[in-house]
Order: sequence, then structure tokens, then C-alpha cells
Amino acid sequence: MLTAFTAALLLTTISELGDKTFFIAMILAMRHPRPIVFAGASAALALMTVLSVLMGQVAALLPKPYVAWAEILLFLGFGLKLLHDASHMSTQSALEGCKEAEVEIAQVETKLKRQNYWSVLGQAFGLTFLAEWGDRTQFTTIALAAANNVVGVTVGAILGHALCAFIAVQCGRYVCGYFSERTLTGIGGGLFLLFAGVGFVELIFHGV
Repeated sequence: MLTAFTAALLLTTISELGDKTFFIAMILAMRHPRPIVFAGASAALALMTVLSVLMGQVAALLPKPYVAWAEILLFLGFGLKLLHDASHMSTQSALEGCKEAEVEIAQVETKLKRQNYWSVLGQAFGLTFLAEWGDRTQFTTIALAAANNVVGVTVGAILGHALCAFIAVQCGRYVCGYFSERTLTGIGGGLFLLFAGVGFVELIFHGV
């Protein structure tokens, strides 16, 4: 359980820092009450985590060796892709991600006749949920839940998402200015390769 919790917490936290959902929470928090934005974003990410874990439980019905190899190959693919992206990443890439989030928020706000706590909550929830659907962390959670302790993965992923949302609404601008997206992407790639290696060692020496 501890291994599943640690893997979910680390992979989720590093993957989400500088992601579109991070920018959405950061921008909304600069315009609206931070607790409301945090509540909406965290609720959306928690719901996405639960749905992903349920999908992982369906995948767990497959033979265990297939699930284990699928997790290893998925993490290996993500790790290599992130390292490749980091090596070709420009200093403007983080600004581009932020601009994409600003455009999506502007499109939603133009349709709202007036702003109140409920509309801000719904805006944070809806934009975050849609941005997270099909994201790398969703597939990561599915893979982890299929091959590891469900409780550990669920708690770790929810905590990791909540931590990222908290950082985004409290000090998002500072984090983006202090850590480059290239650095965060490289760290994320290294973590995925690390857990792919751990999974491979466990599969070879301990079986499934």
C-alpha cells in the first residue's frame, strides 16, 4: 500500500505542476476567491481520480502478467516522451500553456451573465474536469490502480492533485517563475522511468 501511495503521490504531483489544470486554477484564483477555486478544482480532480481508479479495476480483470507489463510499458513510454519533450522545450512553452488556459476561461466567462460563488465553483470544477479528461495523469492512475493497492493509489493521487491545486491557487505565479516547465517535465520523465524500472524488477524477481 505504501508503494502504491508513494508512486501515485509523486507521479501525480510532478505531472500536474505546470499542466493546463494548474494554469486554470492559478488564473481563476487571481480573479476570484481562492478557497472557492480550490474547492472546485480539487473536487473535479478527486472525481477524476475515483473514475480512473474504477477504470483501473476493470483493467485488473485481465491476467496479472499482462497488467504488469502494460504498466511498465506505459510508464516507460511516458518517461521517454517527457524527456524528449523536455530536451526540445523552449522557454516560451509555459507561457503558451498559460495562454491556452486564459482563452478557455475567457470563453466560459463571456457566457456567464453574472459571477457568484456558485458560478465560480462550477467554472473551476467544469474547466478542471474537462482539462484532466484524457490527460497523462488519468492514464497513470488507471495503470497504477490496475496493478497496485487501490486504496494507496486513490489516496496518493487525490492528495497529489489537491497539493497541486493548493500550490496553483496560493503561489502559482511564483512556482512558474521559479521552476521552468522544462525542468518539471524532465523530473516527471525521470520519475516515470524510475517506477517503470521498479515495476520491471518486481516482475522479474518476485513475479505477480
